Amino acid sequence: MEALETRELRYFMAVAEELHFGRAAERLGMAQPPLSRAIQQLERRLGVSLLARDRRGVSLTGAGEVLLHEGRVALDAATAAARRTRRAGDADAAGGSRDRLVLAVKAAASHDLLQKLLGAYAAEPGAAEIEVLPSGMCEQEEMLRDGRADVALMHAPFNSLAGFDHEELMREGQIAVLPAGHPLAARTTLTTADITDVPGLPHARWPRDGSYPPGPGPEIHDQTQLAQLIALGRTMAVFPESARAWLWSEHAAVPLTDAPQVVTHIAWPAHSRSVALAGLIRTATRL
Repeated sequence: MEALETRELRYFMAVAEELHFGRAAERLGMAQPPLSRAIQQLERRLGVSLLARDRRGVSLTGAGEVLLHEGRVALDAATAAARRTRRAGDADAAGGSRDRLVLAVKAAASHDLLQKLLGAYAAEPGAAEIEVLPSGMCEQEEMLRDGRADVALMHAPFNSLAGFDHEELMREGQIAVLPAGHPLAARTTLTTADITDVPGLPHARWPRDGSYPPGPGPEIHDQTQLAQLIALGRTMAVFPESARAWLWSEHAAVPLTDAPQVVTHIAWPAHSRSVALAGLIRTATRL
């Protein structure tokens, strides 16, 4: 059997995600008939039905579910290979005098640890140039998979470490970040029950997998927006203890006694063979 082409995977992924040939064709910028023919040809080559078509619409078969999952992994890998190759080419064009690594971090998280890591690594002989790439909530995983980043600081249980190599760096508790004038801000400790369904103070909502979870709280796009909304008394959020580094005077941080510990890991693609990355990992684990 011939190997799958990335073009075929992109066509199938569009239909599988839209579950509608017309919307998928529009998304791909092509007419519907050639898209339908391409999917039928793919099914013939694989010898399976990927989509069930009836008067009610389009749905995925069991085989289609498998290809949807595996196709995402394959396309991410192809995109990552292209991005990392371009970065290597840029280094070659610049004389290849110094490697460069892109480190994805959650904006404003693990600030002290990140400072120590960057400082210690920069002092190593032959250290690579480190580009720090701030990300939103849980975006580090996607950045590692699609090649925008070479390595990331990730935080369990919020980030998934599945498919990555990783080393644990630190553990810390969690805090509720509240408006400084709110009655709960005067407490020395809180529990998760104390901050559940607080009248007039809903939890902020971060996007996951491209969409926001349901709830009354505001949809958060970046850290600055969140900080301002908390200061204005419009929302609250839960963060690792190290988030105290970015708090404003209008904020209050109260420890949550029953929240699970947040474990910070340094994570990287399991297939990486980068010498520069290996050096950064060694520095991180020493810290």
